Amino acid sequence: MSETVRKSVLAVGPFHPLQEEMEFFQLTVDGETVTDINVRLSYNHRGIEKLSETLQFDQIPFLVSRICGICSASHPLAYVQAVEEIAQVEVPERALYVRTIINELERIHSHLLWVGLAGHFIGYDTVFMWAWKYREPVLDLLEEITGNRNNYGNVKVGGCREDVPDELKPKILAELDVIEQKTEMLTKAVLDDPVLHARLKGVGILKKDDAVKFAVTGPTARGSGVDIDVRHDDTYAAYGALDWKVISQPEGDVFAKAVVRLLETFESIKMVREALRKLPKGPVAAEVKEIPPGEGCGHAEAPRGETFHYVRSDGGNRPVRHKVRAPSYVNVPSFKASCIGEHIADVTLTLAAVDPCYSCTERVAVVDGRRQVVHNYASLLQLSREKTARLRKEIGAPEMKLEDL
Repeated sequence: MSETVRKSVLAVGPFHPLQEEMEFFQLTVDGETVTDINVRLSYNHRGIEKLSETLQFDQIPFLVSRICGICSASHPLAYVQAVEEIAQVEVPERALYVRTIINELERIHSHLLWVGLAGHFIGYDTVFMWAWKYREPVLDLLEEITGNRNNYGNVKVGGCREDVPDELKPKILAELDVIEQKTEMLTKAVLDDPVLHARLKGVGILKKDDAVKFAVTGPTARGSGVDIDVRHDDTYAAYGALDWKVISQPEGDVFAKAVVRLLETFESIKMVREALRKLPKGPVAAEVKEIPPGEGCGHAEAPRGETFHYVRSDGGNRPVRHKVRAPSYVNVPSFKASCIGEHIADVTLTLAAVDPCYSCTERVAVVDGRRQVVHNYASLLQLSREKTARLRKEIGAPEMKLEDL
């Protein structure tokens, strides 16, 4: 008599704190192993594109900055570059450098935020506290430049609303030195920890071929050996004038994505320093009187990958069409390749490795045939942390200490 294998369904979403908007992951599990996954997107429709058609061109950067709080520099930049293509605007050189500085400061704080959350999900709250403490000075710098820690509202069609004052340069450079020193300590702690190697290597692998098939972007692609970056491949702002390199790792696992983000943080620090040193004199905005009929495309390398905006104008003061594609839209479905065969304790970690944006609430539950809850989000998080603790015990590694905080 053949043995019947009992499978369960694990529903993750549509509300979940790791997701940019409401997204639903239906996992089929055989025991503790994921055997299939169904991903459904776009549960939350905020009407950003339609709202855009009711606003004047100069008002829209404030709207699109709220698509994602952690990408609130890249979305407006992609949008204004699309409009500038329609109007054939020549943006002042100084504005291009200011845009670069703000976007790279945002990348630093976004990557440090991700590293902290990744540590939290595997039970390394020391990493969480380190990373979030060290990103605070970055947010303070952004506030000094733009007036806001997030949703900066600095970019506009033709340039920038606020300049980087020359008297602020020494403070920015001094803060960057501290951030670099602390990030080096954090990176060394992560890369040298045997438990993290055991916990993250070989987990949630997205093979290079699968990365190409799913058309993933950003650190998700570069962590799988796909060497793409809009800043390099279709350069914009001041990136073409700076000395930096695209970071990639071939392994495709969670550890590789962590390495990519940590090393990219150092590249961003280097770029901000060089941009400050080369910051040219002159205005930070060109006068734009009207937007003629036409269509334009703009894209930017957000911390999560390529952000794409399409704008069409009929010659009025509002767009007649505005299309937005955020990086999570293409990155999230790659779970079809990276989650199957994984232990359910690794699913939330694999989800976090793609760095989808957050939602405000979460519902996670596994229900058996008797309609009893088997797992919820808290229990999945506990499974992940228990695996980390078990590996630490097997390896004989000590816990991370707090004395360097």
